[in-house]
Amino acid sequence: MIRRILTAWTWLATAVIVTALLPLMGVAFLFTAWRDPGRYTVGRILRRGAMACVSVNPLWRFRTSGFVPADPRRPYVVVSNHESLADIFLISHLPWEMKWLSKDTIFKLPVMGWLMRMAGDISVTRSDRSSRAGAIEQCRDRLHRKVSVMIFPEGTRSRTKDLLPFKDGAFRLAIELGVPILPMAVAGTRSAIQKGSLLFDRARAEVRVLEPIPTEGMTLAEVGALRDRVRALIQTERDKLQGELERSTRDVRTGGTDPRQVPAS
Repeated sequence: MIRRILTAWTWLATAVIVTALLPLMGVAFLFTAWRDPGRYTVGRILRRGAMACVSVNPLWRFRTSGFVPADPRRPYVVVSNHESLADIFLISHLPWEMKWLSKDTIFKLPVMGWLMRMAGDISVTRSDRSSRAGAIEQCRDRLHRKVSVMIFPEGTRSRTKDLLPFKDGAFRLAIELGVPILPMAVAGTRSAIQKGSLLFDRARAEVRVLEPIPTEGMTLAEVGALRDRVRALIQTERDKLQGELERSTRDVRTGGTDPRQVPAS
């Protein structure tokens, strides 16, 4: 019962935050779009809105760690494992802007879809080949505008702890443009909100950014090798991070100190 009450409160507070973002982002768009074709400023407002949604959720404790680009305008093809819907809220804590490749159903949501389009995020219908091709073209456009793109190469959330096979698209894109791959490992969000459910649960989660992998000089014949290399790196780091989070949770339950109890900012 308590979890249902906290879930109801969090969804209500999230709806208020998302609604408040609409006029704020609209004004920012009007004043910055002409000099910010990558919609960096508007996008950052949306990501901070996601951070605000986490701050009103009493069940979640999120942190970030690892590599931070020295130049936030250095474009990367960013890839991560996909644990749950909460991944979006967690990764939004990273201190640079990325344009998200997301399924079209999210863009159809009132207000939320409008905000994502305004921010320059990219819609894709996974079952439509022409939509997938168009989405990749939009990813190229964002990278040319010196904004990173965020892609989940599994394509969807896994219902188990096992990573799904990675698709080629992100790695082909990086090689074609000579843009580095920026791998990230997410752990802990699977318990935050289960696939197919709207109920929140207690979760301690972290995203760890790994060192970028250059692609200059690579050919399309190396797409598969790059894909498999990145998947192995992410899986290893995800498993390591999951173990750290579990040990941290046990320390808290036994009265020990917990360096991860403060949400990232």
